Amino acid sequence: MGERTRIINDPSYLVPLLRTFGSRTHKKVFDLLLSNWMTQEELDEVIEGESLSSLINLKKAGLLESKWRVPEPGKAPVKEYHTSYSNVQVNFQSSFEDLSDIIMLAFKPYEEVKDTIESLERMVAEGNNSMSKLTRELNMNTSHICAIARRSDRLSVMGQRLKLVEKDEEI
Repeated sequence: MGERTRIINDPSYLVPLLRTFGSRTHKKVFDLLLSNWMTQEELDEVIEGESLSSLINLKKAGLLESKWRVPEPGKAPVKEYHTSYSNVQVNFQSSFEDLSDIIMLAFKPYEEVKDTIESLERMVAEGNNSMSKLTRELNMNTSHICAIARRSDRLSVMGQRLKLVEKDEEI
Protein backbone atom coordinates (compact mmCIF):
# COMPACT_ATOMS: atom_id res chain seq x y z
CA MET A 1 0.00 0.00 0.00
CA GLY A 2 1.35 3.41 -0.92
CA GLU A 3 1.61 6.36 1.40
CA ARG A 4 -1.67 8.16 2.04
CA THR A 5 -2.20 11.58 3.58
CA ARG A 6 -4.93 12.38 6.11
CA ILE A 7 -6.18 15.92 5.46
CA ILE A 8 -7.58 17.69 8.52
CA ASN A 9 -9.77 20.73 7.91
CA ASP A 10 -11.48 20.88 11.30
CA PRO A 11 -9.62 21.55 14.56
CA SER A 12 -11.87 19.12 16.48
CA TYR A 13 -10.12 16.25 14.65
CA LEU A 14 -7.10 17.09 16.78
CA VAL A 15 -8.79 15.58 19.84
CA PRO A 16 -8.49 11.90 18.83
CA LEU A 17 -5.08 12.55 17.24
CA LEU A 18 -3.68 14.17 20.37
CA ARG A 19 -5.17 11.39 22.49
CA THR A 20 -3.59 8.78 20.19
CA PHE A 21 -0.12 10.27 20.17
CA GLY A 22 -0.28 11.38 23.81
CA SER A 23 -0.53 7.75 24.94
CA ARG A 24 2.38 5.31 24.78
CA THR A 25 0.01 2.38 24.27
CA HIS A 26 -2.03 4.05 21.50
CA LYS A 27 1.18 5.19 19.78
CA LYS A 28 2.66 1.68 19.99
CA VAL A 29 -0.50 0.19 18.44
CA PHE A 30 -0.40 2.85 15.69
CA ASP A 31 3.28 2.07 14.97
CA LEU A 32 2.60 -1.69 14.81
CA LEU A 33 -0.32 -1.19 12.42
CA LEU A 34 1.60 1.22 10.21
CA SER A 35 3.48 -1.66 8.59
CA ASN A 36 1.44 -4.76 9.53
CA TRP A 37 -2.08 -6.13 9.38
CA MET A 38 -2.80 -7.50 12.85
CA THR A 39 -5.78 -8.87 14.77
CA GLN A 40 -6.78 -7.49 18.15
CA GLU A 41 -5.51 -10.70 19.76
CA GLU A 42 -2.10 -10.33 18.07
CA LEU A 43 -1.90 -6.69 19.19
CA ASP A 44 -2.81 -7.65 22.77
CA GLU A 45 0.04 -10.17 22.75
CA VAL A 46 2.66 -7.76 21.40
CA ILE A 47 1.76 -4.83 23.66
CA GLU A 48 1.17 -7.18 26.60
CA GLY A 49 -2.13 -5.52 27.38
CA GLU A 50 -5.53 -4.53 26.04
CA SER A 51 -5.59 -2.87 22.60
CA LEU A 52 -9.35 -2.29 22.24
CA SER A 53 -9.31 1.32 23.45
CA SER A 54 -6.38 2.05 21.10
CA LEU A 55 -8.28 0.58 18.15
CA ILE A 56 -11.40 2.59 19.03
CA ASN A 57 -9.34 5.76 19.31
CA LEU A 58 -7.58 5.12 15.99
CA LYS A 59 -10.93 4.58 14.31
CA LYS A 60 -12.28 7.80 15.84
CA ALA A 61 -9.20 9.62 14.46
CA GLY A 62 -9.96 8.17 11.02
CA LEU A 63 -6.68 6.25 11.00
CA LEU A 64 -7.90 2.65 11.07
CA GLU A 65 -9.01 0.28 8.38
CA SER A 66 -10.05 -3.31 8.79
CA LYS A 67 -10.68 -6.42 6.76
CA TRP A 68 -11.60 -10.00 7.46
CA ARG A 69 -8.71 -12.45 7.60
CA VAL A 70 -9.33 -15.67 5.70
CA PRO A 71 -9.48 -18.31 8.41
CA GLU A 72 -7.88 -21.70 8.56
CA PRO A 73 -10.35 -24.46 7.68
CA GLY A 74 -12.87 -24.96 10.48
CA LYS A 75 -12.13 -21.64 12.18
CA ALA A 76 -14.15 -18.44 12.21
CA PRO A 77 -12.92 -15.36 10.31
CA VAL A 78 -11.39 -12.62 12.42
CA LYS A 79 -10.93 -8.90 11.77
CA GLU A 80 -7.47 -7.54 11.24
CA TYR A 81 -6.44 -3.91 11.31
CA HIS A 82 -4.01 -1.55 9.63
CA THR A 83 -3.47 2.20 9.77
CA SER A 84 -5.05 4.05 6.88
CA TYR A 85 -2.59 6.93 6.63
CA SER A 86 1.12 7.51 7.03
CA ASN A 87 1.08 11.31 6.59
CA VAL A 88 -1.02 14.23 7.79
CA GLN A 89 -1.77 17.64 6.33
CA VAL A 90 -3.45 20.18 8.60
CA ASN A 91 -5.33 23.06 7.00
CA PHE A 92 -7.63 25.09 9.22
CA GLN A 93 -7.93 28.44 10.87
CA SER A 94 -9.08 28.79 14.46
CA SER A 95 -9.09 31.35 17.22
CA PHE A 96 -6.58 30.64 19.98
CA GLU A 97 -9.51 30.51 22.40
CA ASP A 98 -11.18 27.68 20.46
CA LEU A 99 -7.91 25.87 19.78
CA SER A 100 -6.86 26.04 23.43
CA ASP A 101 -10.28 24.69 24.50
CA ILE A 102 -9.91 21.79 22.05
CA ILE A 103 -6.39 20.97 23.21
CA MET A 104 -7.42 21.19 26.88
CA LEU A 105 -10.38 18.89 26.16
CA ALA A 106 -8.05 16.35 24.56
CA PHE A 107 -5.72 16.17 27.56
CA LYS A 108 -8.02 16.63 30.54
CA PRO A 109 -8.62 13.52 32.64
CA TYR A 110 -11.94 11.88 31.78
CA GLU A 111 -13.40 12.71 35.19
CA GLU A 112 -13.03 16.44 34.46
CA VAL A 113 -14.99 16.24 31.17
CA LYS A 114 -17.31 13.37 32.07
CA ASP A 115 -20.36 15.54 32.86
CA THR A 116 -20.11 17.47 29.59
CA ILE A 117 -19.64 14.30 27.54
CA GLU A 118 -22.52 12.50 29.28
CA SER A 119 -24.79 15.53 28.84
CA LEU A 120 -24.10 15.60 25.10
CA GLU A 121 -24.58 11.81 24.85
CA ARG A 122 -27.92 12.12 26.67
CA MET A 123 -29.12 14.90 24.34
CA VAL A 124 -28.23 12.83 21.26
CA ALA A 125 -29.90 9.73 22.75
CA GLU A 126 -33.06 11.81 23.23
CA GLY A 127 -33.04 12.67 19.52
CA ASN A 128 -31.31 16.05 19.56
CA ASN A 129 -28.60 15.20 17.05
CA SER A 130 -28.62 18.27 14.81
CA MET A 131 -25.49 20.40 15.11
CA SER A 132 -27.43 23.66 14.70
CA LYS A 133 -29.87 22.74 17.51
CA LEU A 134 -27.04 21.60 19.77
CA THR A 135 -25.05 24.81 19.23
CA ARG A 136 -28.10 26.87 20.23
CA GLU A 137 -29.04 24.75 23.24
CA LEU A 138 -25.50 24.37 24.59
CA ASN A 139 -24.36 27.86 23.61
CA MET A 140 -21.16 26.39 22.11
CA ASN A 141 -19.70 26.58 18.64
CA THR A 142 -19.64 23.61 16.28
CA SER A 143 -15.92 22.89 16.75
CA HIS A 144 -16.31 22.64 20.51
CA ILE A 145 -19.32 20.29 20.25
CA CYS A 146 -17.46 18.15 17.69
CA ALA A 147 -14.41 18.06 19.98
CA ILE A 148 -16.58 16.84 22.88
CA ALA A 149 -18.16 14.21 20.61
CA ARG A 150 -14.74 13.08 19.40
CA ARG A 151 -13.62 12.68 23.04
CA SER A 152 -16.64 10.44 23.73
CA ASP A 153 -16.41 6.71 23.05
CA ARG A 154 -20.15 6.62 22.35
CA LEU A 155 -20.60 9.50 19.87
CA SER A 156 -19.71 9.85 16.23
CA VAL A 157 -19.73 13.02 14.14
CA MET A 158 -21.55 12.49 10.85
CA GLY A 159 -21.39 15.78 8.96
CA GLN A 160 -23.81 18.17 10.67
CA ARG A 161 -25.24 15.46 12.93
CA LEU A 162 -24.09 13.42 15.88
CA LYS A 163 -25.04 9.81 16.42
CA LEU A 164 -24.61 7.23 19.13
CA VAL A 165 -22.20 4.47 18.16
CA GLU A 166 -23.63 1.00 18.49
CA LYS A 167 -21.46 -1.58 20.29
CA ASP A 168 -20.95 -3.62 17.09
CA GLU A 169 -19.88 -0.46 15.21
CA GLU A 170 -17.00 0.31 17.56
CA ILE A 171 -14.22 -1.15 15.43
